[in-house]
Parts: sequence; structure tokens; C-alpha cells
Amino acid sequence: MAKNFKHFTRRAATIVAVVAGAMVLMATHPRDFYLGRHIEVLINMMRELSVMYVDPIEPAKMMQNAAVGLTSSLDPYTTYMSEKEVREFEMLTTGKYGGVGSLIRQKGDYVRFAEPYKGCPADRAGIKIGDRILEIDGKSAKGMTVEQVSNRLKGDPDTEVRLKIGRLVDDAEVKLTLRRERISISGISYAGWLNDSIGYIAHDDFSEGCAADLRRELMALRQTGRLRGLVLDYRGNGGGIVQEAVEILSMFLPKGTKVLEMKGRHKEMDQVYRTDKEPIEPKLPIVVLTNSGSASAAEIVAGALQDMDRAVLMGRRTFGKGLVQSTHNIGYGDYLKLTTAKYYMPSGRCIQAIDYAHRNDDGSVDYVPDSLIREFTTQGGRKVYDGGGVMPDVPRKADYASRFVMTIYAEGHIEDFADDYAKAHDARLQTLDPKTFTISDEEFEQFVDMMRDRKTEYRSQSSQYADAMRRAAEQELHDSTVLAEISRLEATLKGDMESNLRRHRDELLDAINTQIILRYCYSSGVAQYNLQDDKDAAAAVELLGNMAEYERILREQDTQRQHKRNE
Repeated sequence: MAKNFKHFTRRAATIVAVVAGAMVLMATHPRDFYLGRHIEVLINMMRELSVMYVDPIEPAKMMQNAAVGLTSSLDPYTTYMSEKEVREFEMLTTGKYGGVGSLIRQKGDYVRFAEPYKGCPADRAGIKIGDRILEIDGKSAKGMTVEQVSNRLKGDPDTEVRLKIGRLVDDAEVKLTLRRERISISGISYAGWLNDSIGYIAHDDFSEGCAADLRRELMALRQTGRLRGLVLDYRGNGGGIVQEAVEILSMFLPKGTKVLEMKGRHKEMDQVYRTDKEPIEPKLPIVVLTNSGSASAAEIVAGALQDMDRAVLMGRRTFGKGLVQSTHNIGYGDYLKLTTAKYYMPSGRCIQAIDYAHRNDDGSVDYVPDSLIREFTTQGGRKVYDGGGVMPDVPRKADYASRFVMTIYAEGHIEDFADDYAKAHDARLQTLDPKTFTISDEEFEQFVDMMRDRKTEYRSQSSQYADAMRRAAEQELHDSTVLAEISRLEATLKGDMESNLRRHRDELLDAINTQIILRYCYSSGVAQYNLQDDKDAAAAVELLGNMAEYERILREQDTQRQHKRNE
């Protein structure tokens, strides 16, 4: 305690001295004086807590908590990042890290491979989804957490890691030596054809290099000579690097087109972005698919194409993140990620959801008061609006997964069945076609049989309400007749596992098929499978097949001023 306190007070005294000096130099501005005073109060408070609190306090942890508290009342994107979080943030923004190239997950006593990336060291070594990690560099991995295993698998490129793997399909134990590489995860999960002339590109995130990946896929589609329309899928794309968005817009808009403007508190933060290359497809008809998961850089691409009347947006209103963050080193490897500007579309609108406090579970804003929404116009004069995300030109209702299926999936039952299925049918699945694959009716019955003996935490909302009614009736001392009626209602609502499984059969089939396809055809195969019954993609193809309607929308159709996300 004495050693920590001595170190702490020395640093505190230094900080206070610096603050005091700053107060003298900046006393001409009242705001600066109050800032210095409040910093001094904070340091004094931390010193008193460190010395006088009844139990020992770790100064570093206290400082981290204080840093988190300082940003808690601001927008949700201004955050303190520890040294470890900075490394994770770098991986998310660049899509690159040193390792073997696979997601991992915990199951039982061991961590297992959850998704080896195609062409990466783990995949080239023959590792499959479900394989157990038994040893790492000669040390038993039994009982290790996902974080512990991840830290051992990652490392500098060109270094080696020795693994002992328990194969899922035949339980064989195999020793492998993998050479770590600089893993680069492409932002493009799939590119292909929706029909004989409509191309499709699924763009999942704006990590470093994603624009080059998209350009490559677009050129491949062009080289066939039959590209007559393009569907860009930004559903679920949470954004990333702004410059990548500008690069993508340069493929479709004339060189020199203003596509984005940033405005900050200080003039030096202001910046205008323009396309800087000649477009490769200046006239190709485009439909952009969006939903509430389309955010940040994805909204820049979608909003700019809409404002320039260059593409028809279809789907649901986007997330509404029009804030720009930059990272600032605050010492000892820690950083502050803070909002320094807002970005504005070519029409002048900012699509930031104004209300930070009232958001949905996914962080998006469902409804913005009409009084806060302002009208803008596209290049051709169509009406578009600010206030919370980008409104699609063609709104479409969302298809949501049921709570029952989401619970079954989250509890790992579907993964367990897919593991068993892979073990039983591995040879046949080597030639799996993701466009046509599905388990049979008999095989779905095997899943039902498996679930009969399993427990789940799922409870329907109506069942929860009935339970609350029973507790209220007991507290209010209702007689046994009332309680018996409530019990009968609870039994009716609860149902049994089998009836729920059959009620949600189609959803469960999709979830099971997806898990099996992922094991043999990677994420691109999953994308191909999902496209077979994608209503949004089908609607996009229909629109691109009707050029008169497509051109009418871009010429004269205003977006809706407001609509609920679940409409």
C-alpha cells in the first residue's frame, strides 16, 4: 500500500503542478480556469480514496473507472480504451492481426475452432469447425478460457505455434505446427449473381482494404459481359473507415463529386471529401439494401448514392450514426476515442440520430419527433430527411427471428446437432452444394428427438405475464379457484418443447442448414444459401428488371419522412 501510494502521490503532484501551471497561463479564459480546478479536485479525490478508504484500492483500476465515468454522459461512441482494447480496436478497423485465422468458442472443458477462415493457416492445416484444442505449445489447454487460448494463438507473423487437436469427425488426436500470418479479413463476404444479369455483392464491414476488394469483385462481374444491374448489400454493415467509403463512391460517381463533409467544434476538424478517380461504372443501375444494422460508413455510401440520385435504396431505415471519432493517446498505451465532428451528406443533411438516451436494444433509434426532422433535397430535387438514419426509397418490412429460435441457437443446441451431423455424414458433405442443401424431414426429426431431453431457458412473453399474474394473485390473497385458473393458463401457454419445435420448424431448418453449410462452404456458402429465400434481394432483382419504375423512383419519388423500423 505504501509503495503504491508513494508512486501515486508523485504522479498526482506532477499532474497538479502541470494543471496549476496551465491555470496561470490560461487564466484569461474562465472555461480553462474551471477545467483546471475540476482536474485538481479529481486528483485530490483519488488521493484521499487511495489513502483513507477502508480497504486497499488499486490506483490503476480507480483511474480506469474514473475515465469511464468521464465519458458516460456523452455520446455512446466517446470511450476510454485500455492498451488491450486499443489492440482489439485496431484489429476491428484494419481487419488484420497476427494469428492462425479462425474464430474460437468455448464448449465444455475445451476451446474449439468455430470458423477457420478460408485460405488461412488453420484452414490450410485441415482444421474444421468443432475441432478441440487439446494442447498449445506443449501445455494442456483443458480448462483454458477463450481469451487465454486467443492470446496464445495470436502472435507476430512468421512465428510458429504447436497445437494438439482433437478432430470432431473421428476423435483422432493430431499434432500440428502452424505458422502465424498477418490475417486479413475481407469486408466482402460474397459476390455472385442473383440471375443471369444482376450482380450481387455482400459488403459486411469497412475494414482497411475493403474498397479494393469490392472493386476486384465488381471487375470480375463486369468481365463476364452480362452485368446489367448491381445489388449492394449493406444490411448489418456497422461501418468503419471513412476513406474506404469514399473510395467505393468513386467507383460510381463522377470524379470530383462532393460526397461527404465533416464539421467539428474547431475549424481544423472540418473536411470535405470528394471522389478522386474516374468511375468504373458511372451508369450501372444499382439497388442498395439497408436495415437498422447499416451504420456509419455504410450510411455514407448509401446516403451519398441516394443524394446524388445514383441508386435506389431498399429495405429499412439505417442506424443513424453521423458522428466522427478520432483516437488520442492519453499516456501509458491508453487512448481516448472521442467524437470530434459530425458528417453531412451531399444534400446537407446529417443522419445522426439526435436522441442518444432513447434507443432500441441494438442501439438504433426507433422514432424521432417530427418537429426535429428537417427536409433536404437530392441533386434531382427529391425530398430526403435528417433526424435519424437514412430512409430507404423503397421501404420493406423486416423479417425477425423468433425468440424461441434465438434462444435455442444461443444455448448451443443447433451447433451440437450440426457437430453430430458432420460426424455422421462427413464424406457426403465434402461435395455439399449450398444452393440446394437442406437436411431431410427424417433428419429434422432427429433434431426433435435430441431436444426432447434438453432443457432450455426459453419462456414466451405471454408465459412471463401469466407468471407475474400468479405472483400478484398470491400477494393479493385470491382464493384457490383464481390460482387454479391461472395455473391452467400457464400450462396452456407453456406448451412442450416438441410443439415449439414444430411451430418454428422453418426457422430451425434454416439455422441448422446454415451451421452445416458453414462447416464445409465457409461464410460465402452461407451467403449463397441465404440468398435462395431472401425477399429483399428478390425485390431488388424485380425492380432492376423494371427500368421504367427504377428511373421513376430516382426522378421523382420522395422518401418517407418517418416510419417505424419494424414496419
